[in-house]
Amino acid sequence: MKDVTFLNPQFFWLFALMPLALGWYIWKFKQQAATLKISSLKGFGKPSLLARLKPILFVIRLLALSALIVAMARPRTVDVSNKTKTTKGVDIVIAVDVSGSMLAKDLKPNRMEALKRVAANFVDKRPNDRIGLVVYAAEAYTKTPVTSDKAIVLDAINSIKYDNTLQDGTGIGMGLTTAVNRLKDSKAKSKVIILLTDGVNNSGFIEPETASDIAEQYGIKVYTIGIGTNGMAEFPYAIAPNGKFLFRMMQVEIDEKLMQSIARKTGGKYFRATSNNKLQQIYNEINKLETTEIQELRFYDYDEKYRSWVCAAGLLLLLEFGLRQTVFRSFI
Repeated sequence: MKDVTFLNPQFFWLFALMPLALGWYIWKFKQQAATLKISSLKGFGKPSLLARLKPILFVIRLLALSALIVAMARPRTVDVSNKTKTTKGVDIVIAVDVSGSMLAKDLKPNRMEALKRVAANFVDKRPNDRIGLVVYAAEAYTKTPVTSDKAIVLDAINSIKYDNTLQDGTGIGMGLTTAVNRLKDSKAKSKVIILLTDGVNNSGFIEPETASDIAEQYGIKVYTIGIGTNGMAEFPYAIAPNGKFLFRMMQVEIDEKLMQSIARKTGGKYFRATSNNKLQQIYNEINKLETTEIQELRFYDYDEKYRSWVCAAGLLLLLEFGLRQTVFRSFI
């Protein structure tokens, strides 16, 4: 009876009458049996096997009634299928700073790896939205256009690394402009950019203020995140002969006024991620701020099980009637 529900469970109260029926049968049985008081039973044989089995007729009838009660309770299984329809989608572009400073070790194991884990978790929590990915240093390019294929986005996030593809530096205006270009023609109800950097704008030919003006014109909201601890952090400053980075303690510099200005102008919000946990909390908050309205349609497919119980009750009643009219006929 696993996964079986009952449409009319109130009929199970009829089982409370079963003890009364049993008591009535025992009383009736004693009333029908004649009694004779004698001093000895030596002259009489033992009751026959059929006489002893006569109560089985009553047991069969009780089983038939039990099956009918279960049938009246309407047992059935249900298969529920859901179909969701996004009624208010969000298009999101994550713009990631991939300059050398993202290898700093104030977040563990470094800023870039910490960001990749958190961003991947964020994408997993947005199954009904389209997401794209832009990477930037002194220049910027689109790593993944806005898409609903989360596998592609996650693969792109996992493949982010520091290399010589882009000239080193921090071109916040370049990264923001490239992200805006990915969203300007979007038909989504809400368009969002999550812009992350760990430094100050020192490269590129587009000013961040100009890029934020363009985002505002297209109705794109920008959430800005400054990543890095307050004070000193281990930064890469050179590459050793064996190809590994050399690190030394340096002052963390983030242009927070610029990041706050961009967020304020576009209707977004500025965050500061000083640790792995703080970075995770920031993405969780953005996930709550940018909600997606979803219409859920639920379909129920019921499979009625009462027919088998009715058939069982019918067969038991036929069995009882047949035994009563044949095998036990001389005892009735």
